[in-house]
Amino acid sequence: MSVARVTEISASSPKSFEDAIQIGIDRACKTLEEVQGAWIKEQKVVINKNKIVEYRVTMKVTFVLKD
Repeated sequence: MSVARVTEISASSPKSFEDAIQIGIDRACKTLEEVQGAWIKEQKVVINKNKIVEYRVTMKVTFVLKD
């Protein structure tokens, strides 16, 4: 039996939501071991002069705790 923990992180990208998600997952995997999944809780955009300049995501990342 394993025990998992969920942590909430935010990430951003000037390209797309998909890129912001990948940046967040990549960073989480550098710090956390045994990352098992993520749930995208929120998506936002930053607009400047009628153009989207940044995509932001808030996600909950699940990882398994070591024994």
